[in-house]
Amino acid sequence: QVQLVESGGGLVQPGGSLRLSCTTSENIFNLNSMGWYRQASGKERLPIASVSVRGLIDYFESAKDGRFFISRDVAKKTVYLQINSLKPEDTAVYYCNARVHRTDYWGLGTQVTVSS
Repeated sequence: QVQLVESGGGLVQPGGSLRLSCTTSENIFNLNSMGWYRQASGKERLPIASVSVRGLIDYFESAKDGRFFISRDVAKKTVYLQINSLKPEDTAVYYCNARVHRTDYWGLGTQVTVSS
Protein backbone atom coordinates (compact mmCIF):
# COMPACT_ATOMS: atom_id res chain seq x y z
CA GLN A 1 0.00 0.00 0.00
CA VAL A 2 1.48 3.30 -1.11
CA GLN A 3 1.13 6.02 1.48
CA LEU A 4 1.16 9.68 0.58
CA VAL A 5 1.27 12.59 2.99
CA GLU A 6 0.68 16.14 1.82
CA SER A 7 1.67 19.31 3.61
CA GLY A 8 2.11 22.99 2.94
CA GLY A 9 -1.45 24.16 2.53
CA GLY A 10 -2.99 27.03 4.40
CA LEU A 11 -4.50 30.46 4.15
CA VAL A 12 -2.72 32.83 1.80
CA GLN A 13 -3.54 36.24 0.41
CA PRO A 14 -4.16 36.76 -3.29
CA GLY A 15 -0.89 37.16 -5.12
CA GLY A 16 1.01 35.02 -2.66
CA SER A 17 2.81 31.75 -3.21
CA LEU A 18 2.78 28.31 -1.67
CA ARG A 19 4.82 25.18 -2.00
CA LEU A 20 3.00 21.97 -1.35
CA SER A 21 4.88 18.81 -0.49
CA CYS A 22 3.94 15.18 -0.86
CA THR A 23 6.07 12.50 0.71
CA THR A 24 5.61 8.87 -0.18
CA SER A 25 6.42 5.72 1.72
CA GLU A 26 7.73 4.15 -1.48
CA ASN A 27 10.86 4.47 -3.53
CA ILE A 28 9.80 6.91 -6.24
CA PHE A 29 11.26 4.63 -8.88
CA ASN A 30 8.68 2.00 -7.91
CA LEU A 31 5.89 4.35 -8.96
CA ASN A 32 4.85 4.99 -12.55
CA SER A 33 4.13 8.60 -11.72
CA MET A 34 3.34 11.08 -8.99
CA GLY A 35 1.27 14.16 -9.36
CA TRP A 36 -1.12 16.72 -8.01
CA TYR A 37 -4.85 17.20 -8.34
CA ARG A 38 -7.19 19.71 -6.81
CA GLN A 39 -10.85 19.72 -5.93
CA ALA A 40 -12.81 22.85 -5.24
CA SER A 41 -15.92 22.62 -3.10
CA GLY A 42 -18.76 21.05 -5.06
CA LYS A 43 -16.61 20.39 -8.10
CA GLU A 44 -14.78 17.44 -9.57
CA ARG A 45 -11.20 16.56 -8.84
CA LEU A 46 -8.97 17.79 -11.65
CA PRO A 47 -5.34 17.04 -12.50
CA ILE A 48 -2.73 19.78 -12.26
CA ALA A 49 0.63 18.22 -13.03
CA SER A 50 2.49 14.94 -12.90
CA VAL A 51 6.03 13.66 -13.08
CA SER A 52 6.82 10.23 -14.44
CA VAL A 53 9.29 7.72 -13.06
CA ARG A 54 11.72 9.01 -15.69
CA GLY A 55 11.21 12.60 -14.58
CA LEU A 56 9.06 13.66 -17.49
CA ILE A 57 6.61 16.38 -16.51
CA ASP A 58 3.12 16.99 -17.76
CA TYR A 59 0.99 20.02 -17.00
CA PHE A 60 -2.73 19.74 -17.43
CA GLU A 61 -5.41 22.26 -18.22
CA SER A 62 -5.55 23.52 -14.61
CA ALA A 63 -1.92 24.56 -14.83
CA LYS A 64 -1.74 26.04 -18.30
CA ASP A 65 -1.46 29.60 -17.08
CA GLY A 66 2.15 29.08 -16.02
CA ARG A 67 1.72 29.57 -12.28
CA PHE A 68 2.23 25.95 -11.28
CA PHE A 69 5.53 24.10 -11.11
CA ILE A 70 6.01 20.49 -10.13
CA SER A 71 9.34 19.07 -9.01
CA ARG A 72 10.65 16.14 -7.06
CA ASP A 73 13.43 15.13 -4.71
CA VAL A 74 14.03 11.44 -5.21
CA ALA A 75 16.21 11.06 -2.13
CA LYS A 76 13.49 12.59 0.03
CA LYS A 77 10.73 10.63 -1.76
CA THR A 78 8.94 13.93 -2.13
CA VAL A 79 7.12 15.72 -4.90
CA TYR A 80 6.48 19.43 -4.69
CA LEU A 81 3.97 21.78 -6.24
CA GLN A 82 4.91 25.43 -6.34
CA ILE A 83 1.96 27.74 -6.92
CA ASN A 84 2.62 31.40 -7.63
CA SER A 85 0.36 34.44 -7.94
CA LEU A 86 -2.41 32.67 -6.10
CA LYS A 87 -5.98 33.63 -6.91
CA PRO A 88 -9.18 33.11 -4.93
CA GLU A 89 -10.25 30.55 -7.55
CA ASP A 90 -7.25 28.42 -6.56
CA THR A 91 -9.02 27.68 -3.29
CA ALA A 92 -9.39 23.92 -3.13
CA VAL A 93 -8.18 20.76 -1.49
CA TYR A 94 -4.98 19.69 -3.18
CA TYR A 95 -4.38 15.96 -3.43
CA CYS A 96 -1.23 14.05 -4.12
CA ASN A 97 -1.54 11.08 -6.46
CA ALA A 98 0.70 8.13 -7.16
CA ARG A 99 0.08 5.64 -9.91
CA VAL A 100 1.36 2.10 -9.97
CA HIS A 101 0.33 0.40 -13.19
CA ARG A 102 -3.44 0.99 -13.23
CA THR A 103 -3.87 1.66 -9.54
CA ASP A 104 -4.17 5.17 -8.15
CA TYR A 105 -3.21 6.04 -4.61
CA TRP A 106 -4.24 9.25 -2.91
CA GLY A 107 -3.21 11.32 0.03
CA LEU A 108 -5.76 12.85 2.35
CA GLY A 109 -5.29 16.27 0.80
CA THR A 110 -4.20 19.67 2.01
CA GLN A 111 -6.49 22.67 2.03
CA VAL A 112 -5.41 25.80 0.22
CA THR A 113 -7.51 28.90 0.83
CA VAL A 114 -6.78 32.11 -1.02
CA SER A 115 -8.47 35.07 0.59
CA SER A 116 -7.75 38.56 1.80
